[in-house]
Amino acid sequence: MNIHSITIDENQLRKLLLSESADAAFLYLYMAAGNPMEQAQTDLHLSTSQLSCATALLRQLGLYAETKTTFVPGERPAYSETDVTLAMNTDSDFKAIYGEVERLLGKTLSTEELKILLGFNRYLGLPGEVVSVLVSWCKERNRQRGSLRNPSLRSIEKEAYYWAEQGIDTLEEAAAFIRTRNLKQSRTEKLKELLQIRGRSLTPGEQRYADTWLEMGFDNDVLAEAYDRTCVNTGGMNWAYMNKILTRWHEAGLHTLEALKNGDRKAVPMGATGQLGQAELEAIQRLLKEG
Repeated sequence: MNIHSITIDENQLRKLLLSESADAAFLYLYMAAGNPMEQAQTDLHLSTSQLSCATALLRQLGLYAETKTTFVPGERPAYSETDVTLAMNTDSDFKAIYGEVERLLGKTLSTEELKILLGFNRYLGLPGEVVSVLVSWCKERNRQRGSLRNPSLRSIEKEAYYWAEQGIDTLEEAAAFIRTRNLKQSRTEKLKELLQIRGRSLTPGEQRYADTWLEMGFDNDVLAEAYDRTCVNTGGMNWAYMNKILTRWHEAGLHTLEALKNGDRKAVPMGATGQLGQAELEAIQRLLKEG
């Protein structure tokens, strides 16, 4: 197992540390050192479940790329009432799926809705347990958006296509997806609090800015400093102005308050060489010990 040479991108490392997963960190470093995925379970002493979960989390973080499959909604087979009836009477898996979805949505599905559900299973290839998690996720997302109504199957279908294209077709993949989305939501809420935005959701334009800043990997103290400078210089919150500040700091590698105040590139992980610095090694070591 090669452990002597590791070169990874700073943004990738920040994603890894934010994931707070020792298994994912260990697996990523293992592969970054040029070791084959096929030997990871043996070399890293991971169980099959641990390896599946770690791989799924890396994939959701964009740290483990695989070819995606594209599904076009208009190409979904035009299932007939006969197809639905036959599936309900002879396909035990589909029978379990629609029964669980009806329970989660609190209603009896219409024939048209059953056709959509049949597409989840047969066209998108989503197993019953993943469909169940998908529907629960969509319900929770509605609740977070302030709606007490259950989502329609049409709206769930849109999310189902996204899941299928992202390769979210196992419980491990679904768990990793929800974990990363919840982490992103938590960080977005902290950003809203920092920006003194209360009682409303971000607009689509604001959300794009927020996503970009969180992706850059700034500490909250740095975001607070950028907000303060924006308000002082413009008289209030100006998203474009704050974005210019943060973009400039990001390009300079200033992601922590210490680095920002000192202007010391040595305080910033990875530097220009792309090599792991002492701060990163210590952070990874702490993460692995916690695992």
